[in-house]
Amino acid sequence: MRSEHFDVMIVGAGLSGVGAAVHLRQNCPGKTIVLLEGRDRIGGTWDLFRYPGVRADSDMHTLGYSFKPWREPKSIADGPSILAYVKDAAREHDVEPHIRFRHKVTKAAWSSGDAAWHVEAERAESGETVRFTCNFLYLCAGYYSYRKGHAPEFAGRGRFKGQVVHPQEWPENFDYAGKRVLVIGSGATAMTLVPAMAKTAGHVAMLQRSPTYVVSRPERDAIANFLRKVLPERWAYAITRWKNVAFQQRVYRRTRTHPLQVKKVLLDMVRKELGPDYDIETNFTPRYNPWDQRLCLIPNSDLFEAIRSGKASVVTDQVESFTQKGVVLRSGRELEADILVTATGLNLVLLGEMQFRVDGKPVDFAKTWTYKGLLVSGVPNLVSTFGYINASWTLRADLTAEYVCRLLNHMDRCGARQATPRLRTGDAAMPARPWIDGFSSGYMQRAMHLFPRQGDREPWINPQNYGRDRKMIRGAALEDGVLQFSNPALRDAA
Repeated sequence: MRSEHFDVMIVGAGLSGVGAAVHLRQNCPGKTIVLLEGRDRIGGTWDLFRYPGVRADSDMHTLGYSFKPWREPKSIADGPSILAYVKDAAREHDVEPHIRFRHKVTKAAWSSGDAAWHVEAERAESGETVRFTCNFLYLCAGYYSYRKGHAPEFAGRGRFKGQVVHPQEWPENFDYAGKRVLVIGSGATAMTLVPAMAKTAGHVAMLQRSPTYVVSRPERDAIANFLRKVLPERWAYAITRWKNVAFQQRVYRRTRTHPLQVKKVLLDMVRKELGPDYDIETNFTPRYNPWDQRLCLIPNSDLFEAIRSGKASVVTDQVESFTQKGVVLRSGRELEADILVTATGLNLVLLGEMQFRVDGKPVDFAKTWTYKGLLVSGVPNLVSTFGYINASWTLRADLTAEYVCRLLNHMDRCGARQATPRLRTGDAAMPARPWIDGFSSGYMQRAMHLFPRQGDREPWINPQNYGRDRKMIRGAALEDGVLQFSNPALRDAA
């Protein structure tokens, strides 16, 4: 079967994939591109998740694209608004005609002989395998499995007579009005679900093994909305974006240098919301320092308001077993419920769950090294987008897209068809660190052994620091002695 060929293949048509396509169309207009999307709709995360209250846990002036100002008055936006924003970006920049929906990419094999990736995808409607070739493979498939969320095995699960729901598989038109709901989990999803469901449910309890740091922020950015009235739109957006980036980075640095001070500030904020009689120590004081796991952002104190009203509550304990009526806890206490929501997290996956080969040999990414958190040692013409765990995802997605465009244009100028990061003499002896270091969240820890390692020196690092990344990704020279340019175009070889 003959393969279709494209200069660049983007895997995924969500927030990152659409952004990548816009950057390529603007900065590499001569390149042919295609986006392969496994689902039948645009939007990725913001189309997949449909649970009550789904929203971003970052402000939209930094989660939004660098090239498209966020125009809505709410800075902490709901899922449908973000999905509309992504769709608008695709439509405004003519990305939609380049998307092939219901194409799940399964395999990619690099051939140095023709300087191309040979890619296989499965068509959802027929199961048919279709083949493509591309010179450059750009992965924007996200970091978690779309097949199924993380669901721990709870003893006695089959005994429960009510309904068990995972947020990643939320039923359409699910009716929970007046019912007792138990949400198991304490991450961003649980923090979103509880106040949203409490508006109509009889009562919503959040059951957590251990607390998470929670910080309330206004859902509207007053400074951003003022600047938009008095300045040109792009100036206002740029100023707000930098204001919020600077604030994020300042807070994060403070958690690294003065963790106990930041901890006290965060807990004092909770105490002010819930009063001196509430058990802050048990329910809102984590065992770890701030930003050792991601902080949970709640807009306009909605979670605290639900707790104060009596419509919601927090229980800190562990599930011993499911029962017919709910769950029994380690303490012996029984919680009754009509609906159990297992907000127990995601299944982190590597590079879109694809199989990779380079010149006939399978790639074990756990034995590779990350190059600037973008490319991988020994693997040519492959870039993967992965955002920040301590800031907005799109900040890094934009940097990655800029880098890809700069790299492709440089390869054209120097006549190279292949760009491969390769270890220098002495690099192989680097001490290996996890690809994401110093972050204890369970969903990360369950999968870090599958990811490329990072070393102790540039460019073999993934610092998760926007300021440092800007210098290393945007500012550093492409010809650095590590990224090897080879496989000249045939006309140059001749």
